[in-house]
Amino acid sequence: MNARSRPYDAIVVGARCAGSPTAMLLARKGYRVLLVDKATFPSDTMSTHIIHPPGVAALERWNLLRRLLATGCPPLNEYSFDLGPFTIRAPVAAPDASGFGLCPRRTVLDQLLVSAAVDAGVELQQGVAVDEILIEGGRVTGIQGRAKGNQPFTQHARVVIGADGMRSLVAKAVEAPRYNERPTLAVGYYAYWSGLPAAGFEAHLRPRRAFAIAPTNDGLTMAVVNWPRSEFLSNRGDVEGHFERAVELAPALAARLRRAKRESRFVGTGDLPNFFRKPYGPGWVLVGDAGYHKDPITAQGISDAFRDAEAMARALDDVFAERATFDAALSAYQRVRDEAALPMFDLTCKFANLEEPPPPHKQQLLAAIHGNPAAMRGFVGTIAGVVSPTEFFGAQNVERIMAHAGAAVPQ
Repeated sequence: MNARSRPYDAIVVGARCAGSPTAMLLARKGYRVLLVDKATFPSDTMSTHIIHPPGVAALERWNLLRRLLATGCPPLNEYSFDLGPFTIRAPVAAPDASGFGLCPRRTVLDQLLVSAAVDAGVELQQGVAVDEILIEGGRVTGIQGRAKGNQPFTQHARVVIGADGMRSLVAKAVEAPRYNERPTLAVGYYAYWSGLPAAGFEAHLRPRRAFAIAPTNDGLTMAVVNWPRSEFLSNRGDVEGHFERAVELAPALAARLRRAKRESRFVGTGDLPNFFRKPYGPGWVLVGDAGYHKDPITAQGISDAFRDAEAMARALDDVFAERATFDAALSAYQRVRDEAALPMFDLTCKFANLEEPPPPHKQQLLAAIHGNPAAMRGFVGTIAGVVSPTEFFGAQNVERIMAHAGAAVPQ
């Protein structure tokens, strides 16, 4: 039996930042993989854009980083966080990852990932609307839908991989349990500007507002603003006006924006729930935002999707090669995923709760971080995904930071 006549080992539903890498990595291991998406590529999608250094390191491992840099996407060598009275700024120091971030357009990044999957031997079907997840005897066996020209489309595989986002059809079909749920906390809108220079990732935090800029492809700069979910309905009729009023809280940035030109419409949403899902069951697995979703305010989604794609591909390789049972391999995947994700998930929810200012003890700690080069590198490294929030905000490190500032540990 040749490779093309045997059944698929995996069908991946969703071909963006979680799906294409998962498909690519499985194909590189010799498995027959079908990748489907309702979109055609290149195409855009709503996104945080930022790839933090661990995600950049993944692109390097996959031999894709040079290709992305060749598109003209500038590296983000420095992150800064303007808190009003002071700014925490530092280069991205990443001893075990690439020492910079990236902010690519999704039209560029997703096309690169899809092409890499196809180059690895993945069979790509674009423009496929998956209508149904096929289940027989309690086990997922395949997908059914409509291809281009409204042609019926049915395929089967040993495993169906849901990489189809937070509203995952796969997750809905199998009723994947949710846990660690938090409500939508913030609203986000972004657009692109020309003539807006930005040396790195630049964030500004103000009462009930957070906004940031970062350079992207084609000489453009992405600018994003967040406000509390409670203001979604009242503000959505005048996103531009509320955006401009938010940025006025940082006068130097507002002046730069007035000299720039907005080149796109605003894109955003007020539907950003926070949750984990059980990522596996008979014949199915979930990866990326389908498996867990968090507010984009810390921009972890793409880097997390890359990390989980690698881990999922390893787990399924163990299953297909009969080195582990499905339940053993995937329960281990879930445990490791949750241990890696939960500290940043919690920190992200705290940042996204723009309804309330940081409590006094947090404000004292942030003030102590400012001016301490090691602490500023640690804070930047935490947001950039190279330092664990548990480590940075742990009692011993907080004591060191406060002692350096000559202040008592905040209670």
